[in-house]
Amino acid sequence: MSSPDPARTALIVGSTGLSGSTLARLLLSQGWTVYGLARRAQPDLPGLIPLNADLLQPESVQTALAGVRPSHVFLTSWARQDTEEQNIAVNSAMVRHVLNALRPHGSVRHAALVTGLKHYLGPFEAYAQGAQLPVTPLREDLPRLDLPNFYYAQEDELYAAAAQDGFSWSVHRPHTLIGQAVGNAMNLGTTLAAYASLCRETGRPFQFPGSAAQWNGLSDVTDARILAQQMLWAAETEAAHDTAFNVVNGDVFRWSWLWGRLADWFGVEAAGFDGTVRPMQDSLAGMEGTWRDLAGRYGLAEPDLHQLASAWHTDLDLSRPIEVMTDMTRSRQLGFSDYQSTEASFFDLFAQLEQQRLIPPRR
Repeated sequence: MSSPDPARTALIVGSTGLSGSTLARLLLSQGWTVYGLARRAQPDLPGLIPLNADLLQPESVQTALAGVRPSHVFLTSWARQDTEEQNIAVNSAMVRHVLNALRPHGSVRHAALVTGLKHYLGPFEAYAQGAQLPVTPLREDLPRLDLPNFYYAQEDELYAAAAQDGFSWSVHRPHTLIGQAVGNAMNLGTTLAAYASLCRETGRPFQFPGSAAQWNGLSDVTDARILAQQMLWAAETEAAHDTAFNVVNGDVFRWSWLWGRLADWFGVEAAGFDGTVRPMQDSLAGMEGTWRDLAGRYGLAEPDLHQLASAWHTDLDLSRPIEVMTDMTRSRQLGFSDYQSTEASFFDLFAQLEQQRLIPPRR
């Protein structure tokens, strides 16, 4: 057996999440040695070396990473708090604790951080509100908003550690992520799959929950596989170092075009925007028992609806008062050319959820 390549040894922080688990699969397929750090890391991905730590406890992180010498660090983890002040304190500390723990080893050559479009649209408490809304498509050179934002605090921790320790960095700003992960706090694709399954079960129409601006305007999303590919590309491309990148599939769509196609996949009736915002949280309220019944009837792997559906985040995305799409020029000019059909992103996810018995089979 060949020894690990010290120049292709990755530490993924948040390896059980949507972006982290997708990246782990990609790196393993490319022959990397991959460590996965999480609060409850699971050895369920062949080849992944799981590490367990509480990212808010420096001693826990230091213990977990004592014998690890990664060349590349991918920071994909975050934890939602009640206020943005708390988001800043908690999420910046997680980045700081990891990079501090690795400092004595001196092995890190590159660190990548995943944030998102709240960089441009504002934090949860003021998301897509007020007079500071940017003109779309969103571009990386837009200035920071004059608002507290945990993404800014995470970036500042990354920049400070890179300057102190001499490694390169990249920041990746996806739009809504589409991919499979149970228990993910921001998971529109799986939320829609669970909702459509419940609509089919109860005979209700598949009702668009959002605003007129989102129904009629242009939008884009980010397949988790595209995000993983961009992170790997930036890590291995010197011209991409010390740069922040938007990352989306590369196509644009309108929900008024896509919604009926998603409904057809599940065999349910599509109902579009009818002049009223109809929050997903309201549509899924009280449906926990119905989902448990479905899980029992079809032998589903996850009987807890809240482990699959993040209605609050779906409502946040689909009720925005402006259309939101993202410019990819910066990475395109540097050679990142990967593309993904958004329709296929959703259909691939739905098929995967069905295969893994996370949603009921189509009749």
